[in-house]
Amino acid sequence: MRNRQLGNRQRGFTLIEIMVVVVILAVLGALVVPKILGNVDKARITRAQADIRAIQTALDLYRLDNFKYPTTEQGLAALVHQPSDATITNYRAEGYLPSLPHDPWNNLYQYQSPGPDGRDYEITTYGRDGKPGGEGYDADISSSQLDSR
Repeated sequence: MRNRQLGNRQRGFTLIEIMVVVVILAVLGALVVPKILGNVDKARITRAQADIRAIQTALDLYRLDNFKYPTTEQGLAALVHQPSDATITNYRAEGYLPSLPHDPWNNLYQYQSPGPDGRDYEITTYGRDGKPGGEGYDADISSSQLDSR
């Protein structure tokens, strides 16, 4: 009979044990979450830099095939769909990019040709705030900055 009483007895966690686990998880969360969120912004900047380099490669392929870069008016869309320019005769059927690129903050990259300082072009993202200028994570990232490093 005694074995039967022990067998029917339910084992579980006490309220104190559950509260201790919740407190431990809260402390760990308070320490880890800020570090993870800081890395998200750094990762977005790294992705924007990689995107700009990939766009530069596509622009260089476009120039090799067509002997010139797209104009500012044609923009980066010229890398996805053939422009209606009669001088573009060697355009690749598959294009140069699969789709119009967006930066990590879901804004279109800005393209200017010719670029400043005598460069053939400049590709820019305005950073987290989506506005020209800014500092830190809101700072602009451009192809001319990447080329000068």
